[in-house]
Amino acid sequence: MNQTSPARRASGRRAARSLTPALLAALIVAGTAACGSDDSSSQGTARSIQTVSPEPARTATATATESPRTQDDFAASVSADVERNRQKAVATLEGVEGKGNAVEDVSVNGLPVVASEQFRSALVRVTNRTDEPAFYAVRVEFVDASGKVLDSVVLGFADAPPDRTVSQHANSRKAAGVKSFPRIAQAERG
Repeated sequence: MNQTSPARRASGRRAARSLTPALLAALIVAGTAACGSDDSSSQGTARSIQTVSPEPARTATATATESPRTQDDFAASVSADVERNRQKAVATLEGVEGKGNAVEDVSVNGLPVVASEQFRSALVRVTNRTDEPAFYAVRVEFVDASGKVLDSVVLGFADAPPDRTVSQHANSRKAAGVKSFPRIAQAERG
């Protein structure tokens, strides 16, 4: 009978222990590759999806001309909503003297400037510290190093939720390409 020395047995155990994780990893990779094959001819892949609620029934009044809302329609709707909020904010700020009642609730950070930028952008954050949703009108000014106002942008924050912070980008084409800094000129909670 061939006897191995204790040192050699310990060395063999260490080698086996060090190979175990590698072997397990290889088995996992092989198993994953086998499960993730690109063979789409297997049945049941699409049928395994279950829905919580049944699909709505088609009504007889549905016509072939109806189509789902397109991405362009959605973008136009969002753009119109943003413009409505901006117009409401402009109207709100017209009657405000000084900085307004919500300057403490608003902050602004300039975003990094890119050499080829077509507009200057700033991130405006509004924190509603009241107990109910509120409308905020904010005027952001882009100023140069001497303090000269290059552009003024008005944003409207509709229904800002209580005890939450919401944000929007203020963008200026007039301040593009110029080293400028955004600042809050007015902020009013309506």
